[in-house]
Amino acid sequence: MRSSKLLLLKFFFVFFILTSIEFQVDGAFVGTYGINYGRIADNIPSPDKVVLLLKQAKIRNVRIYDADHTVLEAFSGTGLDLVVGLPNGFLKEMSSNADHAFSWVKENVQSFLPKTRIRGIAIGNEVLGGGDSELAGALLGAAKNVYNALKKMNLEDTVQITTAHSQAVFSDSYPPSSCVFEENVVQFMKPLLEFFQQIGSPFCLNAYPFLAYTYNPKEIDINYALFKPTEGIYDPKTDLHYDNMLDAQIDAAYMALQDAGFKKMEVMITETGWASKGDSDEPAATPENARTYNYNLRKRLAKKKGTPLRPKTVLKAYIFALFNENSKPGKSSETHFGLFKPDGTISYDIGFNSLKSDAPKSLISSSKAARYYVALIISVSVFLLMI
Repeated sequence: MRSSKLLLLKFFFVFFILTSIEFQVDGAFVGTYGINYGRIADNIPSPDKVVLLLKQAKIRNVRIYDADHTVLEAFSGTGLDLVVGLPNGFLKEMSSNADHAFSWVKENVQSFLPKTRIRGIAIGNEVLGGGDSELAGALLGAAKNVYNALKKMNLEDTVQITTAHSQAVFSDSYPPSSCVFEENVVQFMKPLLEFFQQIGSPFCLNAYPFLAYTYNPKEIDINYALFKPTEGIYDPKTDLHYDNMLDAQIDAAYMALQDAGFKKMEVMITETGWASKGDSDEPAATPENARTYNYNLRKRLAKKKGTPLRPKTVLKAYIFALFNENSKPGKSSETHFGLFKPDGTISYDIGFNSLKSDAPKSLISSSKAARYYVALIISVSVFLLMI
């Protein structure tokens, strides 16, 4: 009897220890599908409700463009993987002052780990190719200082450093095999890529077939941009055929990386999407086209395949964006990229559901449930071995 009680005590001890462990996930991205949670709006749901919406949609990978503490607190204990942003306005300061970089990481990253699963820091956004040489010159220094801060905190294997680039960094991307980096970008890009290669970071690209088509509607077949049946294009140099523009844009980036000497670097999509409404000179910005692009993109990502040039490298992408953002400047399309409207209802149907206001907040997250299940299985196994 006494030995049975001892075994039971051991069982519960093992179970308690295992359920207390925070299982770590390598890398900043799990699966293939993620979302950008932009907040340049005055009418979107609170971060707590956003968490419910993301869980209902089963979207685990999330990017934000800052490190807002309200958001970080709302994501605590949810099991959602988050990439925070260091805005462009901070780059010069972080590049010139390592102590400031250390303080920023301590206050905005370390203090929220491990309950808030911060898996990456995006250093600036679309800095290179933007015409600001001072900002471009500060990008690498900021990235290094933030990485060194992570290293001092033993977080370099938990939090990944990246930066996202626009198509403006490329000189020519048609056909994909002709793509190289712009001459005025190379002096900043090469040292940055060398550093990213050393620390194992991917090349992050913001790719928008919507913009490419909008600027060249007479030269581009809209079906090619929307993943719809089309003749596509043929690249004679690589003898590869492309049936959609996004794959071609990604392989163009791979060719530019290869030309620069970084053939093995992975390309990840950090932004892509299609506007559901636009100005008079953006006729392709319609709900139907936005639905078609995002629905077909979701199907393409679910196949877990690569591109014609890199068929074994599974494509990962963050969709832009979670919500329509009514305070964004620029053309009307800028405020209509959301998969969801400000009230949490869907903008169009691609398989997600609207936010359920009565969703229970006390539900155990899927990641916690999985952890308890694994712990229970292991504990039972250990218990049976003890008998």
